[in-house]
Amino acid sequence: MQMLKTKTPPLEDRITAFRADLNRFIDERVAEIKKQCPGVPETVLRLQLMGKSGCECRTVLAIKAKDAQEVANGVA
Repeated sequence: MQMLKTKTPPLEDRITAFRADLNRFIDERVAEIKKQCPGVPETVLRLQLMGKSGCECRTVLAIKAKDAQEVANGVA
């Protein structure tokens, strides 16, 4: 019996899709913050959220860790 091979998308496509997911997550968080700071441009909020690293992966991981900590502390 021959096994069917599943074709994995090219690395470039997977990276592009992953980066889109990260940016979507960050954009959603910026939109939440924007509700509390209506006069602040989204670009400024995004830069503040991302900090010095400028790395979407680190930003999402930091946000997720903070959210988890708030849930554990009963803040959220």
